[in-house]
Amino acid sequence: MKNILLENVEYRIDQTSFGLWRRFLYPTGTSFAEFKSHRTILGLPLLHYTRGICPETGKRMMAKGIVAVGRLAAGMVAIGQAAFGAIAIGQLALSFLFGLGQASTGWAAVGQVAVEIELGLGQLATGLTAIGQVGFGKYVLAQIGFGEHVWSTKQVDPEAVAYFKSLVETLLRKWPNF
Repeated sequence: MKNILLENVEYRIDQTSFGLWRRFLYPTGTSFAEFKSHRTILGLPLLHYTRGICPETGKRMMAKGIVAVGRLAAGMVAIGQAAFGAIAIGQLALSFLFGLGQASTGWAAVGQVAVEIELGLGQLATGLTAIGQVGFGKYVLAQIGFGEHVWSTKQVDPEAVAYFKSLVETLLRKWPNF
């Protein structure tokens, strides 16, 4: 098979009212697809989507946009296997506001490993409020907990119990109106 990286790539281009699709089908049947919206904010497309290996570079292309979706994604809202942004969702979700993923960071984070500032939910959770199997923080609800006020299988701090009961009551009162 010849090396297509050394040749001009003929994409199938589809123009829509919202943006531009660029697609390529490899002889093996695998494909590459990219979508960029026409609308931009601060020079970034409103939506950028990528899938597959770019035939020009032979590498995965990072999706970069206000909303970015791809295996590698960076944006205000980023969704991908590795996602970086204000709100990040992915296997590795690195964010500064909210992260959701197997390993996540942020002001609030939910994940198997959740490292955050305020609220963390996960198997391993850190933060001011940490809820998980293993937790590190000021207020900790965990099977194994480390912190100032811990409610765990080995210890029950009355201040931690009051804090988490108050937290649940507050959430239930506000439930449909978040």
